[in-house]
Amino acid sequence: MSQNTDHIAPETLPFWVTLEEDDSRADDTMGVFGRDPEAVLRSVPLGPLRKNLTETVDALQQIFADVAARGGALPLAEAQLSFQVTASGGVQLLGTGQIQNGRGLTLTFKRP
Repeated sequence: MSQNTDHIAPETLPFWVTLEEDDSRADDTMGVFGRDPEAVLRSVPLGPLRKNLTETVDALQQIFADVAARGGALPLAEAQLSFQVTASGGVQLLGTGQIQNGRGLTLTFKRP
């Protein structure tokens, strides 16, 4: 007997997110602890999150390789970047003006 899997949700991961009220694209503007202090738990789809995080890390590694290839007296040995995950599985890197109370996820890249 075959099972009907239409009702099964795709793979997701729970994230605490907040909604930016001034943006009409509500699904795309929910990030990990944005400016609004009221957070809600949402299921973030793993497919888009996996794709977006992979693309972001690949691009960052190429940038780091370019910087490291320059050499010099103070070569790049480690890099840390913070990012937020949107409710739709997007990845947003955080600049210093966007970091709020250290809320976000941090990727640390180190030389082996």
